Amino acid sequence: MRVVYDAAAIAAAIARLAAAIAADHRGQPLLLIGVLKGAMMVVPDLARALADVPDGPSEIAVEYVCAASYGAATTSRASLDLQLDTRAPIAGRYVVVVDDIADGGITLQALRALFQARRPARLRCCSLFERTDRRTVDPHLDYPALPVPGNFVVGYGLDYQEKYRNLPYLAELSPS
Repeated sequence: MRVVYDAAAIAAAIARLAAAIAADHRGQPLLLIGVLKGAMMVVPDLARALADVPDGPSEIAVEYVCAASYGAATTSRASLDLQLDTRAPIAGRYVVVVDDIADGGITLQALRALFQARRPARLRCCSLFERTDRRTVDPHLDYPALPVPGNFVVGYGLDYQEKYRNLPYLAELSPS
């Protein structure tokens, strides 16, 4: 495996995301909705980084959804499988949906439509990694972070057949 972003580069990107999100939500309560399983590493690190930003959100709540557009494949399907929905109400709240990677765009586009119908005060989308070469729809990222190459990547929450999520860095998966 070739490392694309090491732990320090990822931490710096999360700090930049936190600063941008905090600037847009000064003094407002914020609901982060993480997209499982990939955002399992991003959300806690982002929530901690947001807590460190002066004059940021007044409070931070965290919810999760479990949504998949990959399954066991290495390319995204054209549909979203929502396996777990949020339990908290969204109406009138300031919401940021947090995903690990915006690839085909299907997951974030579908979640944006789902949550927008629930009438939040504001809805934004954030992705730690972004790959545009396989984009099939525009996920409308309000807070994109790090571009990734066209090869399949794993680590920092991203997996291949449920393996490699635990790596503290992002790496290209070898074809073998």
